Amino acid sequence: MPALVRDPNNIRLAMLGMVKGNGHPFSWSAIVNGEYDADAMAACGYPVIPQYLSAEPKEALGIAGVKVTHVWCDDPADSKHVAVAAKIPHVVASPLDVIGHVDAVVIPTDIGSEHLERARPFIEAGLAVFIDKPLTDRPDHLRKFIAWQAAGKPLCSTSCMRYACEFVELRKQIASEIGQPRLIVITMAKSWERYGIHALEAVYPLLPPGGWRSVANTGDVRANVVHIRHAVGVEVVIACIDDLNAFAHVHVWGTAGTASARFADTFFAFKQQLLAFVQYLRTGEPPVPFNQTVELMQLLMAGAASRSEHGRPIAIKELSL
Repeated sequence: MPALVRDPNNIRLAMLGMVKGNGHPFSWSAIVNGEYDADAMAACGYPVIPQYLSAEPKEALGIAGVKVTHVWCDDPADSKHVAVAAKIPHVVASPLDVIGHVDAVVIPTDIGSEHLERARPFIEAGLAVFIDKPLTDRPDHLRKFIAWQAAGKPLCSTSCMRYACEFVELRKQIASEIGQPRLIVITMAKSWERYGIHALEAVYPLLPPGGWRSVANTGDVRANVVHIRHAVGVEVVIACIDDLNAFAHVHVWGTAGTASARFADTFFAFKQQLLAFVQYLRTGEPPVPFNQTVELMQLLMAGAASRSEHGRPIAIKELSL
């Protein structure tokens, strides 16, 4: 497939948007650009970001042939701060100002209901767009994304958990050590709407796509307890609790053994996620089949729907698209 950009060795990215509780514009821009202002980064408001950036050797930062050249945040003060911290040369007054000046757009926000309108002008302008997890939490918006993708518009969305080294290794263990999986349990902090997709995408590659059958959420907005059934006879349980001190711990039990993994290397997962998008720009080959992204969004939406119906199991086929 052809590249999605004019010059695969000189890719200009725009980083567009920032919402409360998510510092991705700081970290992702620094990871791509390969350098950052330590003092400005230390004042970013997310102490974990300068911690994991400073823990990496200098040569680990940067993606060859790619730069974040433009930035816009919902708060103009944030735009200036991110630009200084990640050494981004251009701050724009409107996200639309980047059209014609960049090769692709990254939308690093994580409120799914906002993503359609954040992405619309760039998708309609023909720019490739990466959208942070979750792509959306609304069925009508998902239908529009499906229509865009079917029309050949270049877009993708993933959680960094798909690329986490701990879970890549877990997949290998499952294939060789535990027999047939029967039970998978994962813990997650924060809200189902914003972080449930992290839990879902961590476990999704462990089982065959297309076989996810039903979702029952017997918890509440603060503590989501989600039971998902898969056609191959595996039960998946997700505990997504807002203040839980157990971010992405996965345990798998099978017919011959057990395996577990705990997410820890944030930098690695983010960089691999960004590299996958860059590879998409350079080759035209999406990092994840779009039908898998659609199925993941259906699982996310089914979890919210079941919770609103007091735990009634929601069959995936009920979410007609």
